[in-house]
This record gives sequence, structure tokens and C-alpha cells, in this order.
Amino acid sequence: MAPTPGVLYVTMQPASSLPTAQFQDWYNNEHGPTRLRLPFIENGFRYRAKDLKEAGSKEMPEWMAIYDITDMAELTSETYTNLRTDAVKSQREKDTMKQIAVDRRIFDLAGGREAKAFKPLEDLDAESAGAELVAISLSLHPGKEQELDRWYDEEHFGMITKVPGWLRSRRFVNSSIESKDRVEWLTIHEFAAKNAIGGEEHKAAASTPWAKDIMSNVVQERRRRDYRLYYTFGPAPRDLQWLPSADAVPFTSPDGKRRTIPAAQPDGPAIESYITTNDNVVLPYRLEGSSDPDAPLIVLSNSILVEWGIWDGFVAAFLSAPQNRKYRILRYSTRGRSSACGDQPITVDVLASDVVALLDALRVPQAAAVVGVSLGGATALATALQHPARVAAFVSCDTSAKSPTGNRKTWGERIAVAEKEGARASSGESVVGAQLAELTVRRWFVEESYDGGKTEAEIARVKAMVRSNSLDGFKKSVEALFEYDLTAPMKRCAVKGAFVVGGGDGVLPHTMKDMAAALGHGAVYKVIDGAGHLPMVEKAREFADFVTAFLAE
Repeated sequence: MAPTPGVLYVTMQPASSLPTAQFQDWYNNEHGPTRLRLPFIENGFRYRAKDLKEAGSKEMPEWMAIYDITDMAELTSETYTNLRTDAVKSQREKDTMKQIAVDRRIFDLAGGREAKAFKPLEDLDAESAGAELVAISLSLHPGKEQELDRWYDEEHFGMITKVPGWLRSRRFVNSSIESKDRVEWLTIHEFAAKNAIGGEEHKAAASTPWAKDIMSNVVQERRRRDYRLYYTFGPAPRDLQWLPSADAVPFTSPDGKRRTIPAAQPDGPAIESYITTNDNVVLPYRLEGSSDPDAPLIVLSNSILVEWGIWDGFVAAFLSAPQNRKYRILRYSTRGRSSACGDQPITVDVLASDVVALLDALRVPQAAAVVGVSLGGATALATALQHPARVAAFVSCDTSAKSPTGNRKTWGERIAVAEKEGARASSGESVVGAQLAELTVRRWFVEESYDGGKTEAEIARVKAMVRSNSLDGFKKSVEALFEYDLTAPMKRCAVKGAFVVGGGDGVLPHTMKDMAAALGHGAVYKVIDGAGHLPMVEKAREFADFVTAFLAE
């Protein structure tokens, strides 16, 4: 049986006792994204009523959310219904929803029309800001459905399409998956921000003799609501704007994989969550910085064997500068941190596609910059080369344009060290272990950094990251370094770029100077003295100062 598409249509009115920050943060960062992770929910939008003359009420709610469903039968599946159980709901969701009047309805698609210029609002290039929607709910006198259908198809839709700004009209009927006490028809008319709702053409569509006959003799009850688009959900929570509020409530999902951290918390304000790539790899991320929803985004890409904590010093130093507080910063776990890194071979191209997947999930058309080190440096460069429209600038650190000769053999020997040690995590999973961790940090950091103080403590922290990396994940991700060559596309690159290297990182200062000269229009070249392979760890302030100046150029 063919799937039946439709919509989930929900109105909400929060009680006056519910703080705005708690309501909005819960809705945008917990409730909506959780549903957008389900494969049968195509999209989700929040609308705010524009037809209220006073505060919203249970009878006239201020908020509406609508989700397109590919198969309405999925709303009866455990995958969906479990979301509404106490075992899955967070405590914050339970506490918040107690203070909201909710009217949840589901409708099967019955037909519609759309303009040639129509683009789904979830598309990143859709002009969605300020989009408006008119929702018409109808109940009919018995046996009048065919008359209503004929009026819509033969007259009304044709006239509505002539209203300036019209984009799409769709008709729905309450879903067959629920028992029906009465039949309800829902028509959704969508318009661009600049429109003629209420204008001559719109009034004409509702005032013909046939329209008047329909309203008098076919329609038993009619209800109209007017809305303006407020927020577009994505599968990844991204709304930082409510976290500085004293009313924001900390949230941790029952599985521990998702957190919103208000400013009042020691490591806030931030969102920690994850995306799932097209090949079902989970990439955890941390988003912080400016609370402006449209703030430019900087993506930080790790070296192999570490966590996003290598950027802690850089982020603190960078955001301490007033001119940098306009940025959001995204850190994420690279494929290979855990053993669950997919079945396809990991290549630099795949890692670049992961950056784009993150941007898509966070609804960012273009990153202000991708900054990466080592394997992350190659990833940053590859992202700029392969997806230039998605990256305004890149900073590639301590890396090479192509795999050095003998890389496969060198990394194979390092894998053998870890395999010989046979270290395991408390979970029983094989990890890289102490021996390779010690060898790695001794290569990565200059001797002067072993100062017995703060920098050496940072090195110890990085060493712990390396030691705890999944061995299977390491073996898969290191394959990206075996054979890659970005030299040819570099010649054609038009993206603003910089190549940064620690002065004590072996032959790389010379290598990266040549890379800067080889980039299409040329690139900035910078040596960070007193640093090795991870200059953002050893010289966080100097590295932050460089990135600040580079982005300001």
C-alpha cells in the first residue's frame, strides 16, 4: 500500500507562569530537533500568530508548529509514540509541557497547487524570512465534500494563485489513522514575506457567488488563522539566543547525548548534541559563541586521535576579543574518535563532506571559516576546494597538500605499537593506549612546552585524549592520510586561505610555505614560533590573534 503523506499540526499556548526563555529553548533545541531526526518527518516550522489583538489564549493560541510527514502511518509506530512517553522525555520537557495548552492534530494530504517559483522553506537558499501562512479549518454539512472539492479545484485555487506573493496551497483532511468524531478539512495557503494577503485579489477569491454559496450551504463552521514564520527546525539544535537568560533551564537528554548549557553554568552558554550523516555515522558537536541566530560560524576541525578539547585555549582567547564576539564556533568529533565511524573507507573527501553535513544540519549556508589542524587541516583545505560556496575562508594548520611518501608505512608502525600494548577502556573496547600516546605527544609538542606548568598540563590532557581514542576508529580514520593529493585543485582555488604552522613542527614550515605559494591566488603564510604540531594548544593566544587578524582582512 502506498504511503499517505500529510502533516502534524500543533498549536500551543504557554501559561504566563512559563518563562519565555525556557519555552523557546525547549521548543527550538529539544522538542523540534528530536522529531526532525526521524526519517519520516521531512521538515518542521514554527509560526507565530499575526492575527491576535491581545495576548494569546487557549482558544486563540499564539504559536503553531507544522511538520510534513512522508507516511502518516509512521505516527502510530513505536519510534514516534515513544517520544511522548515519560521514559524518553527529559525532566525539562515534562516540567515545560505541564505549563502549555497543546492542541495536536494530524491530517492526510488531499491535494494542492504550488507556484513555479516555490521552494521548500527548509531549503537553505529559500527566501523564508518573514514568510506568511493562512490556515483555514472547515467542517461541512453532511454529504457536501464533493461540492467543496469542485469549488476548490475549479475556482478557488485558481483565484488564490493570482494573489501577489502566493507560493503554495494545500488541502488536508483529518487523518485516517485516527478515529473521526467529525471530519475536518484544513487548507494551508503559503505566501512570501511580500504579499497581498487581504488585498483585492485575495478578497475576490472569497467573494464570488460560488464562494458565498459554499460558505452558506456547504460549510458548517469556518475558522481562519494568520501566521508569520518564526523558526525553521533542523535535526541539529542550534538556537543559542535564549541561553544567556537567567530563566534558561539546563537540559541533558536521558541518553546523555544532548545538552543545552545556559550562561550561568561553568561551561556555558553552549549546545552539545550530534548529527547523523547520510551513512549513519554520529558526529557529536559543541556550538557556542554569539547568541545571534544569524551570527557567522567558524568550524574547528581536529587532528587525528583527539577530542574537540584541543581548541579550549584558542576558543577562550578568541572570544575574549570584543570584535570576535560576533562569531559562533562549532567544534565536532571527527570520524574515527569512536569505532562507530561507518563502513565506507574514510578519506579526506569524506571528512570534507562531514563538514558540509554539519553545516546543513545547523542550517548554515556558508561558514565564515573552517579552521583545521593536521588531518583537520587537510579537511579544511579539502572543504574549501570541493565545496567553495560553503566556505568563505579557511585556515589549514600543520598539514600537507598530499600524503608524504611512506605515510602508510609510518602509520602502520604506529598502529602496531597500539596493537601490541592491547590497552582497553573500562567498557572493554580496544583503545590506542599509553605507549602510542606518549610517542605521539613527544612528536607533537616542542621540548620547551614541558615547563612543569600550564602548557605541560595541557599536553597531559591531550595525551589522555590520544590514549583513550578507539583503536578501531584510529585504524579506519588514519587511512585518510595514506593517499590523498590536493595539489591540482589548489591551483584553481579562489577561496581566501591561510596556512599556519608551528615553527618546531619538523619540515612542515618549509612544506606549508610552498603550499601558500601554490594556492590559486596565493594565501597568507604564518609561522607560530615556540609551537609544534598543535599551535592552538601551545600558543593559544598567538594563534587566536592570527585568526582574528586574518578574518578581519
